[in-house]
Amino acid sequence: MPTYHMRRAEREIVERSEIDAVLCSQRYMALAMCRDGEPYVVTLNYGYTAQENALYFHCAHNGLKLDILRETPHVCVTVVEDLGYREGECSHAYRSVVVRGRMRVVTDRDGKAHGLRVLLSHQEKDPGSVERRQLPDDAAYDRVTVLRLDIAEITGKRSD
Repeated sequence: MPTYHMRRAEREIVERSEIDAVLCSQRYMALAMCRDGEPYVVTLNYGYTAQENALYFHCAHNGLKLDILRETPHVCVTVVEDLGYREGECSHAYRSVVVRGRMRVVTDRDGKAHGLRVLLSHQEKDPGSVERRQLPDDAAYDRVTVLRLDIAEITGKRSD
């Protein structure tokens, strides 16, 4: 996909630390996929790891999302930090991040455990207790599909 310049350059977030702050502070993102010219968007919770430059997700073993990803693993996600509507100005304050990359299914148990820990650490105040309760044994990992999005391109924008 061609790279476009941001029309309002003063709104571009150029510091990776600020982009990471948005990804770390939010819990949900919209995942956009396409198959045979048909778009599909789904909102998911996620876990972010700056060290790996990746996002992790979990889902069921079957469904439209996985069918599309098997055919076309290239995806785009958007994360928005809503900073509030400006009443009377017809304007909204926000920071947003757009990520493009390749999604893959994590198949090995260690990789699944790692991905779920990243996700739980991102979502939960006490990830250890949730992990012990939801993933009590190795068989629990067989009941969930873990996805990893390797980030190839990332951009950020703000409106203060």
